[in-house]
Amino acid sequence: MNALEIKNLSKAYKGFKLDNISLTLPKGCIMGLIGENGAGKTTTIKLILDTIKRDNGIIKVLGEDNLINFKERKEDIGVVLDQAYFPESFTVKQVNLVMKNTYKRWNQDLFFMYVQKLSLPQDKAFKDFSRGMKMKLAISVALSHEAKLLILDEATSGLDPIARDEILNILYDFTRQDDHSILISSHIVSDLEKLCDYIAFIHKGKLLFCEEKDKLLEKYGLLKCNKADFEVIDPKAVHGVRRNNYSIEALVETSMIPSSMYVDRASIEDIIVFMAKEGIER
Repeated sequence: MNALEIKNLSKAYKGFKLDNISLTLPKGCIMGLIGENGAGKTTTIKLILDTIKRDNGIIKVLGEDNLINFKERKEDIGVVLDQAYFPESFTVKQVNLVMKNTYKRWNQDLFFMYVQKLSLPQDKAFKDFSRGMKMKLAISVALSHEAKLLILDEATSGLDPIARDEILNILYDFTRQDDHSILISSHIVSDLEKLCDYIAFIHKGKLLFCEEKDKLLEKYGLLKCNKADFEVIDPKAVHGVRRNNYSIEALVETSMIPSSMYVDRASIEDIIVFMAKEGIER
């Protein structure tokens, strides 16, 4: 069973359309959802969580259509959005009491283990938490009711590098259990490259690719050459170009480039930046 299956998903608004998105997150894996502001990442997540209604397509969460008995399935999903929402006067201890009466499988001991691990104060009001502390609390809650799928929408944005590293390590540990999976959207591509097994790239409402991270890194590279050398390359090998007065830099499929030309490693950020460029001029 896959953790998440999306087929031909569409949602139209005035001036924007999420257009025919299909992707699969295998159980036990982490998928990074990448795209610029307004690309459709949050819309996709809202559709998965059934907080907005899709126009077309199929969404299966943990093997079940999210339009059928999804209220019960939500017990198996931990959600962290780009802002943590708890009453401002609440302390960590009060959050625990509320969650205890919200989730059937709430694990108080596990919750306080995360609280301690992330150095969260137990008697301080939520309104006095820093952004990093607020997100750590939200993630602690998401991890403490035996969820099988975590869905995180920009949960690490705005955090300092130390806080992000703490959270990424906890997320990685979560998926060491074979039935645990994560879908995470982020603008911080380096974090996703470090953490994820799969990368899905949404650009202007369209899915440009959804592939295993290691295969992406193996498939694409950066070629730097002069204009004359660039002219002999098969156009099908080129997926984005950056020009200056002296040379050309191109994202290419490494296997299609002559062995006499040196192709440098491309990062995930390189791949998405080049692919997002509109058109390729020879």
